[in-house]
Amino acid sequence: MAHVSSRFGASQGLLRRSAACLCVALLAACSTNGPDSQTGSLNVESKAEHDRPQVKIGLLVPLSAQGQPGVIGKSLKQAAELALFERDNPNLQLIVKDDKGTPDGARAAAEDALKSGATLILGPLFAKSVSMAAPVARKAGIPVIAFSNDRQVAGNGVYLLSFQPAPEVERVIAYAISRGKRRYAALIPQDAFGKIVEPVFHNAVGRGGGAVVAVETYHPGSANAMLEPLRKISAAITAADAEGGPVDALFVPGGQEHLEALGRLLPQAQIDTQQVKLIGTGGMDYPNAGRDAGLVGAWYPGPDPRGWTEFAQRYAKSYNHAPPRIASLAYDAVNLAIALAGGPGGQRYTAATITRSGGFAGIDGPYRLLADGTADRSLAILEVQRFGASIAEIAPSAPSPPPAPTAVSGAGFNIFNFLTP
Repeated sequence: MAHVSSRFGASQGLLRRSAACLCVALLAACSTNGPDSQTGSLNVESKAEHDRPQVKIGLLVPLSAQGQPGVIGKSLKQAAELALFERDNPNLQLIVKDDKGTPDGARAAAEDALKSGATLILGPLFAKSVSMAAPVARKAGIPVIAFSNDRQVAGNGVYLLSFQPAPEVERVIAYAISRGKRRYAALIPQDAFGKIVEPVFHNAVGRGGGAVVAVETYHPGSANAMLEPLRKISAAITAADAEGGPVDALFVPGGQEHLEALGRLLPQAQIDTQQVKLIGTGGMDYPNAGRDAGLVGAWYPGPDPRGWTEFAQRYAKSYNHAPPRIASLAYDAVNLAIALAGGPGGQRYTAATITRSGGFAGIDGPYRLLADGTADRSLAILEVQRFGASIAEIAPSAPSPPPAPTAVSGAGFNIFNFLTP
């Protein structure tokens, strides 16, 4: 297995350090030129390209939202700005609008962006916000590339750059079955994410010829909500052992808040993860997951982490803090906008160009946006280590271009659960 460290700190050459310092200076200067420190327009224009038309892109993010959404909103903005400076396209203007993390705020932000001349909308983050911004953009004939992972808001001019839950479950279960894991238990949250992944889990196990021995659910939010369900799973594992059909793997979908609680409660539930392999979803991709001994060795799906590591180092050098995992989506969205910005006016951001068969290069590997509004991505299988993660199986090659626009299918995986505000 190729080890991949999650830590920053690789030394860089003098030229790269100078470029990073210049980037910081430019970003700082632009942040003071707008109407306030959070919203406004961002572009750099040289004399040589003064006469070329400006391509205006709207970015809708929850800058003033309280708590984690607001922190993520600011990081999305910074990642988008970093992409703009690194690609150095002076004719693309980023119009940042604060959607406040609410559906009404998203609708108003979309209206403001369109009034400012935006020809493409990037964001919002939450599904309910996307559902309110999309009709505004659709009426103007402007596509939306959103960061939500709720497939229900995809399509009809809305494209989700995010990673979808279902394909990640299918990928990790298929890998586990290929490694001899045939009998499964599962601990699934009773929330929107859990409702999506549970039927996919059952189908994936059945399709691979496996069996689901036990499934328990819990209400997220309480520190001890998992304990009784885990004890029931432990009893089921013990009973299965006594009957001669031991449980091979425990499926634990969810993000950091779920898994940190799980790590604390596994010893109390007397579940030995040396005997029962833990299997997670993309939410297991967070720093220091391996500090919980019970999670070490767990498998989860995700992109090859090397692209993220390099991006995170550049981001940290520019802003003096590490980015949240979802920041790569904003960076890739701006790169997509730049990649298509050279087309003729009115033909830059059409369904045909956005869903081009060759797709786009991204921080998390190549991807293709599909006609149904989802993203087609290839996923590796990663294994939690005490420090960072290792690659248990590399991502398969990017899928071949479909023979016709109607013959595409598939999606990607979930980095962060943003189904609701």
